[in-house]
Amino acid sequence: MNTAPVPAPAGPPRWLTAEEQRVWRSYIEAATLLEDHLDRQLQRDAGMPHVYYGLLVKLAESPRRRMRMTELARSAKITRSRLSHAIARLEKNAWVRREDCPSDKRGQFAVLTEEGYAVLQRTAPGHVDAVRQAVFDRLTPEQQKSLGEIMRIVAEGLQPSEAGADLPWLR
Repeated sequence: MNTAPVPAPAGPPRWLTAEEQRVWRSYIEAATLLEDHLDRQLQRDAGMPHVYYGLLVKLAESPRRRMRMTELARSAKITRSRLSHAIARLEKNAWVRREDCPSDKRGQFAVLTEEGYAVLQRTAPGHVDAVRQAVFDRLTPEQQKSLGEIMRIVAEGLQPSEAGADLPWLR
């Protein structure tokens, strides 16, 4: 794994223009407010943070409602340590269980339980409503399409595909 520091760009810094600074700050403010909005909704409705809900969704969408822990960390873009802590909390609620991987003694699966699936089914309508009110109801169809395209481009640029990429969820 490449852990060498990234060299500073040659030449003077490329400062943001006033318009770029406005866009950047708007993005930061909106992202922070949106994450807080979704966390509060999920804490109120299900007693869990947004990241835990995302894990339950990923498991629900997986074959047999199970994923290897390493793959779940990659998919959720969180460190294995943070995932392990989250799964431990979800296990205490009986929403997820761990199973050993029969083909790899060190590997484990996270498995969504029936109780976890039921919580997800009860919580999903309120969560979708919170997302719709916070984002989609405020945008025109054209703006929604543009937002999707922009976020895809940003995500692709931040997730290198080469082997050995130094990303927290790959460590």
